[in-house]
Amino acid sequence: MKTEDEILSIIGDKAYRPLSEEEFVQKFKYKGKEAAEFLTLMDALKDDGLIFKTKKGKYVLPAKLDLVVGTLSKHKKGFGFLIPDTDEEGDIFIGVRGINGAMHGDKAVVHLVSSRDRSRSREGEVVNILRRVNTEIIGTLQTQKKYGFVIPEDKRISDDVFIEDINFKGASSGDLVVAKIIKWPGKGKNAEGKIIEIIGRSGDSGNAIKGLIRQYHLTEEYPHKALVEADKTPSVIDPREIDGRRDLRDQIIITIDGADAKDLDDAVSVQKLSDGNYKLGVHIADVTHYVNEDSNLDLEALNRGCSVYLIDKVIPMLPKSLSNGICSLNPKVDRLTLSIEMEIDQEGKVLSHDIFESVIRTTERMVYTDVSDILEHQDHKLIDQYQTIYKELLLMQELALILRKKREDRGSIDFDFDESYITLNAEGIPISVEISERRSANRLIEEFMLKANEVIAEVFFWMEVPFVYRVHEKPSAERMAEFQKFIMNFGYHLKGNPETIHTKALNEIIKQVIGKPEEHVISIVMLRSMKKAIYSTDCGGHFGLGVKYYCHFTSPIRRYPDLIIHRIIKETLSSGMNEKRVKEVKTKTELAARLASDKEKIAEELEREVEKMKKAEYMSYHIGEIYSGIISGVVQSGFFVELSNTIEGMVRADSIMDDYYRFEAEKYRLVGDRTKKTYGIGDKVKIKVLRVDLENREIDFELTKEK
Repeated sequence: MKTEDEILSIIGDKAYRPLSEEEFVQKFKYKGKEAAEFLTLMDALKDDGLIFKTKKGKYVLPAKLDLVVGTLSKHKKGFGFLIPDTDEEGDIFIGVRGINGAMHGDKAVVHLVSSRDRSRSREGEVVNILRRVNTEIIGTLQTQKKYGFVIPEDKRISDDVFIEDINFKGASSGDLVVAKIIKWPGKGKNAEGKIIEIIGRSGDSGNAIKGLIRQYHLTEEYPHKALVEADKTPSVIDPREIDGRRDLRDQIIITIDGADAKDLDDAVSVQKLSDGNYKLGVHIADVTHYVNEDSNLDLEALNRGCSVYLIDKVIPMLPKSLSNGICSLNPKVDRLTLSIEMEIDQEGKVLSHDIFESVIRTTERMVYTDVSDILEHQDHKLIDQYQTIYKELLLMQELALILRKKREDRGSIDFDFDESYITLNAEGIPISVEISERRSANRLIEEFMLKANEVIAEVFFWMEVPFVYRVHEKPSAERMAEFQKFIMNFGYHLKGNPETIHTKALNEIIKQVIGKPEEHVISIVMLRSMKKAIYSTDCGGHFGLGVKYYCHFTSPIRRYPDLIIHRIIKETLSSGMNEKRVKEVKTKTELAARLASDKEKIAEELEREVEKMKKAEYMSYHIGEIYSGIISGVVQSGFFVELSNTIEGMVRADSIMDDYYRFEAEKYRLVGDRTKKTYGIGDKVKIKVLRVDLENREIDFELTKEK
């Protein structure tokens, strides 16, 4: 029978005359089961938007009819953009009238129309919805006598959901609920639904984060079968499990993590060899010993993709009995690990490596702040407390600095962004927003993990076994040209050709802006100019790190790619793979890479939204207060100001009363008509907190001369 690629090739041929299903069946002389399988394949191609069925029942490629298939991204005002699946010409604007009942996230077919706005390259209208994604809507119920509406928490779902009173299911006005769609929206008609869950009663604290978790289709609950497997997992190691493993329990091995961390999946050791070289050991929790391939725990971990960290709440990839228990490298207890030991010379070159299953007993559970205070300030009290490992900590710092220098020499980009640390009280109310410091200990562990990930990736690339790599592609020439244009406004120049840009050129810019007012915004724009790192079964290299081989090996408790990599490593080292097994594992790695990339995006977006929510809530308690900040972005309607604690708000142009300000897009600034006064990126300003829109998580500032 014809394959998918062969069918697409036939329909895409210039000589192709549109055929119906029946005509295709006759053409290929299919009968019985073969005909049924062919029709199923055609339906699948149609559902995926790869082919289009005309009103006359003929099949063509969408492009032949000026049709584009993609995912709809809607704005809260009702219009949207289609993000094409394969089209390289950019997103397509969809006006409110052209949405035709499509919702945010739907996979849709859009017909291209002539644009009314010359500034937009393409415009279209939705003509078919291939796949609905919003089967459930999370929102607040507002009731009338006989009916009500669920107002979605996600403002991109701009239409409320109509609910008949018989479908309230005990929910009251103001409750945060889950509404199941029972009738999709049409032209001029709202979607209809029924309440299936009450997330929180009106006025309950913590509802907002619970609602966001559900909105992103995540859950804190585990399937019953997975929990049964987790409950059967022992809480201590059976001595028989140590057989065949290298025993490292007499070595000084430590973990260094955040004070709040409970899922400790990496430990390190460093020794100085007689010839002056170093032996670096990176010891990672052997999660695959407890999570068997294709078990319920494994399938649930695959579905989750990663752990999600939401300020004071974690949605773990694995149940806590594993992630915080037997898999966590807790101090002074036996733990099963997968280790890599590397001999590294004084120039940072890896001379040899050894990968093996092991058992460890960590000497100490250290935290970043304590180790940093020891290394940076020689804190005598802490040095005395940790005298047994003090020499090793100094060795670790020595090696980490060597590895860092080698990485910098090859052009690895090191963004040093300020990240926020939000503290909540017992009621979940934010009481402080501060900078989360990236200190010596954080950098030390980072260097060791980077090196382990790099070596593991290279070793298994040359073994030619199925694998999951972490890939970061080179940025497009267009994006680099735009970045070059942007930094020229600050007097900087990007060396080299945008088409063949090297990381060293970008690193040079980062060094030049250190300590300057524009440092943060140039770093942000540079980051946004790059492509996003993804998981892939093809070893495409990591542009940002400046390496050909890279993977994620060091966090199997909280990332599925690391988990499946461990499984591949152990199988390859012990028994190897036959041809049948290679094919099976290749399919599994392709699925894992795709799902993990998708889940990572969801996790990052949810973490970002929770942070925005709590920052807005924090500032709502500080309305009228004065702060200093730096202009971090300029748009037609005003400019954004970032405070020293990373909170960002907007000064609207129409609130600046001394002049009428025009937007100069190319120079990223507002200029007063009469005074010629300018407000541009990097300028320091004083602001007063004017208002906070908690629903939309938006903060408004106004300029002030007060001190």
